[in-house]
Amino acid sequence: MGEASWVERLFAAVIAKRWVVVLVWLALVPGAVWLSLKLPSDGAIDRLVVERDPDVVRTRAFQQVFPEGRQVVLLFEPEGDVFAPDVLSQLAALEDALGKVKGVVPFSALSLFRRREADLSAAGFSARFRAFAEGSSFFRRQGLVGAKHLSVAVTFQAPGPHERDATLDELERVMASVPHTALGAPRRVGQPYVEQWLESETKQATVRYFPLFGAFVVLLVLALYRSWRALAAILLTLGVTVLMAMGLGQLVGFTLTIVSELVPLVVLVTATATLVYLHSRYIQQPEDVALERHHVFSLANKALPVTASLVAALLGFAALAVSEIRPIREMGLWTAAGLGVSWLTSFTLFPALQRLLACPTRQGTTPAGRLYVRLADALPGFTFRFRWPLLVGSLVVMLAGGAALFGVPGLVAPMRMEVDAVEYLDEALPLRRDMAVYEQAVAGLAAVRIWVKTQDGAVVEPPTLQALDRFSTAVANEPGVSSVIGPTTLLRLRRYVAGQGDALPEEEAGFAEAVADLEQLLLTEQELRGFIDLKTLGQAQLMVLTKRGDASSFAALEARLDGLWKAEQARSPALSTATAQVVGESILQAKIGQHLVPTLTESFGLTAALIFLTFLVVFRSGAARLMAMVPSVFAILATFFVMRLTGIPLNVATILIATTVLGTTENDQVHFFHHYQEVKKDGASAERSMLHTLHVSGHAIIYATLINASGFLALSFSNLPPMRQFGIVTSVAFAFAMLADFTALPAALWIFMRERPDPKGGASGPASKTSG
Repeated sequence: MGEASWVERLFAAVIAKRWVVVLVWLALVPGAVWLSLKLPSDGAIDRLVVERDPDVVRTRAFQQVFPEGRQVVLLFEPEGDVFAPDVLSQLAALEDALGKVKGVVPFSALSLFRRREADLSAAGFSARFRAFAEGSSFFRRQGLVGAKHLSVAVTFQAPGPHERDATLDELERVMASVPHTALGAPRRVGQPYVEQWLESETKQATVRYFPLFGAFVVLLVLALYRSWRALAAILLTLGVTVLMAMGLGQLVGFTLTIVSELVPLVVLVTATATLVYLHSRYIQQPEDVALERHHVFSLANKALPVTASLVAALLGFAALAVSEIRPIREMGLWTAAGLGVSWLTSFTLFPALQRLLACPTRQGTTPAGRLYVRLADALPGFTFRFRWPLLVGSLVVMLAGGAALFGVPGLVAPMRMEVDAVEYLDEALPLRRDMAVYEQAVAGLAAVRIWVKTQDGAVVEPPTLQALDRFSTAVANEPGVSSVIGPTTLLRLRRYVAGQGDALPEEEAGFAEAVADLEQLLLTEQELRGFIDLKTLGQAQLMVLTKRGDASSFAALEARLDGLWKAEQARSPALSTATAQVVGESILQAKIGQHLVPTLTESFGLTAALIFLTFLVVFRSGAARLMAMVPSVFAILATFFVMRLTGIPLNVATILIATTVLGTTENDQVHFFHHYQEVKKDGASAERSMLHTLHVSGHAIIYATLINASGFLALSFSNLPPMRQFGIVTSVAFAFAMLADFTALPAALWIFMRERPDPKGGASGPASKTSG
């Protein structure tokens, strides 16, 4: 026997010091648990874009001047007449109760009318309010009044999720305490409700799918190895790995989001597949080799392919750092760090546990193993005979997948992108139905802001206000815009309450008289201070309600608004030095879609390049490097084809399919080629090399695919549609990759090697390398 390599000496030391290794890892567990429990959660869709993005920078600067208060809408649909006295009486009582909550400001058509006439019991109040509510288009365009509904807009300040949730809970308490049977059950609408649900689901997701995957791991390990000791070693290693990965995320400042909930799952699935590869080699102990010697050999034999595959996967996920979508960027770096942890636990903690728990090895072949041996023996001949149909068929499917994703000019549009937070709600959720009803009523849920900056003190000057009023009217008449609220809106409403109509005078003198007390109103009317900067009186904002859309539709709207602004500037000297910028959270939401495809293409390209370089180091063969990626690329493009056929869109979760599948399934190809070259380099034929590969790693490839697919399939139980879709299509992709591992990959090898199967009897069995 030759001298042991440094790798074998290292693993021999780990096994010899197994008690020390286990105790060191277990000592780190309490700290990891404490850090994991402190991980913050953030469900805000607008914060998905990285902070250095120009639109984010402008919006954050705007929010320093005009904090975008949180707003929800309570929409009531009474049976019968919405202006019935009992309906109005209950609505007024509810508004009064809501107004007593600290920091909450309710607003409705009724609350405005009560400034003119406070006595709801007065004769004819209902009829007069009907005339008031229907006499101005403002209430209808704001969704406050409709043929079958009345709404209350509730504004409040909430710096963080805890304050938001506390306020929403208090609103629920108030509504429960005030009778509103005549009003009916309210529909709840608004981004705070969406964020609250997303954060709640994000926190519960891990609790929901971890037990499912854990149960599968238990069943799979017991079915494969028939050993409770092996099960304990694998489960303990997985638990420590995931805890360390999550604690590391807290240390570096990452946040739980709708995307980062995938981190523990990806780490768990990848680590499980690695442990299966290691343990499957461990149990293959020859009868004439001591366990100590075999254990060291099995670890050394798998060190290169496991390390290469984990490094490739680590680099692949780290490639997501190119994304301009913050949670995707964090998810990639976080997952990469977790995979680094899994490499350490796989080659230190797991071997130590294998020996401490005395995990048994297996000698001989089980009935299931004999069935696989027959299949493995038949595969080389089958793939040689059908090598061209298998390879050409794979290429056709890949071309179809590319067309499904990117489209074909003039024939097929690119795959649909889904970026709005409402679309991330479960379709069966009442909140999503409520949002849809409200959007139909007001023809728009997105609010963009126009940030106007001029000289200090100029905003409250009549010429400036009149120019802004004309600009607001022009914007309100744009297609797709439901309403505009600005500095002059409350002045219009004040005139309307006084019975003077809802328009301001057009002549300069009359307009100046109508706004003469504006500075006094700024001191008394809280709503007005939300549209004019009280410190400088040189900045103002207009809120534009419009339909939800993607980045291109908002860009088109911004271009139209810019044209209207320039037209008003040319007309009004008061705006000659003023500037107007379109900002707001809706712009940031739409921008996510703009970054989805670059995230896909750039991260996929970088991942492929990094994995290619890894294969270059491992295999030192150009053809091998390219062929090794065939199954993964086939799986990815075939999955996009399935997504197109089933109508599943690209979103912040499904956009990760390419990187996830490429970074995970290449594990199988690394092991395949490692064992193929293990005997090929000694002069074995292509058939004998293929048989050796299939007998040594084929079982593990199947098991790893089952682990990967079942792990991600657990996401199908998520209430978040993007996560549910991601789990299903990723599981399908793993099945496609395994199919290609056993068909397209051997077919490509036959074509490249230009060899034929050995003559009958020439390949009677695999050319195995053993511990001896």
